[in-house]
Order: sequence, then structure tokens, then C-alpha cells
Amino acid sequence: MTTTVLFDMDGIVLEGPRTDPQVYADAADAAVADLEVDPSPAQREDFRRHDAERIRTHCEELGVDPDRFWELKERYASRGTHDRLRAGERGIYDDVATIRDLADRTTVGLVTNNRHETAAFVADYVGIDFDVVRGRDPTFEGYERRKPDPDYIEDALATLGVAEGVYVGDSHKDVAAGQAAGLETVYVRRDHNRNHERPPNATVELEGLTGLPAALESL
Repeated sequence: MTTTVLFDMDGIVLEGPRTDPQVYADAADAAVADLEVDPSPAQREDFRRHDAERIRTHCEELGVDPDRFWELKERYASRGTHDRLRAGERGIYDDVATIRDLADRTTVGLVTNNRHETAAFVADYVGIDFDVVRGRDPTFEGYERRKPDPDYIEDALATLGVAEGVYVGDSHKDVAAGQAAGLETVYVRRDHNRNHERPPNATVELEGLTGLPAALESL
């Protein structure tokens, strides 16, 4: 097998479709404390949400560098995520063993909308030797490059020096980004997307990762 296979992280490797909102709330509070500002209750609530425009506005109102706040919040969010994983509060899907097996015989990568720091942590945590790991940069610009934009997938392909392959994800955004990057796409069913409609033009739909090697042989 010589196909390059890139995997989403949340909902494919990590259980659940996204970072727990409480992680971002705690990260925002930690960033506010570091910067020694006193936001209003409404401002603090907006800081806890991951709304880039509102965060920019409130930082300017408080005389805080928005880029610095965002970087701090992303850093603390990564730490919170890693702590939850170590504590077993967020799990790893059992079928990620399929990715580990594929890594022994083809090129594999991890490409996610989640933070790059967390993507690198997860790759090490699950013990998979990914050939490339790409998560979002801890900047406003990095946040805006998320899927369905294909930017991070294209970055990974450029790092690998390839233009073809397969992207495996659990959302419509994953399929759209993979297609925009010129890849075949695999849509994986999990509990959180069990009743969702299949994304238009997904190349393959699977009930978990165990059927992936056979599916790749047919592409």
C-alpha cells in the first residue's frame, strides 16, 4: 500500500467531536489572570467562548493585546486538554489501532482544526508514528484557516511532498476540506454523528476505522 492517508483528530482519534467548552472557559480565565485585567461579566463570558471577533473587541476595550490574549488562551486550552486525557476524562477510540497498523506500511498524517500543540501531544500519547502532524496555529489567522478551508491539509501534503491521498474524518467540514485539497475522502460514523446525513460526494462511508484498510485497497 502506497496511499497517503491523513486523519482528523477529534472524533477519529479522540472520543467526541470537539474540545469541551469548559476547557476554553478555564483557559480564558487563566489568560485573564495572567494579563491582570478585570473584564465585566459579559466580557468574561465572551472571552470564555471561542469567538475571535468578540475577543478582539473586548481586548481593545481593556487595553490588552488581542494576539497575546489569544496565544495565552490557546496555550492554556492545550494544557487543559492534555490534563483531561491523562486523567482519563476524555478517551481514545479503540479502533485507532487501525491507524497504528497502517503507519507500518504506508504514509499517515494527523491534520486537525484543533491546536497544533495538542495534535503533537496526541500523536505521542497514542504512540503512532505519524509522518506529519498539523494542527492550527495559536493565532487569529491560524483559527481562520480551519476546515472546511483546505489550508492545513495542503500544508501537510506539501510537507510530505505529495499531491494525492485520502482524508479520513467524521464531519461535513472534513469531507469538504479533503475534497478541496484534491483528496479522496472517508466519512467515519461515530456515536455523535450517527444520525447525520452522509456528506455529499464522500468517497467512502465506514462504521468505524476497522474497515479502512479494505476500503483503501478499493480506491
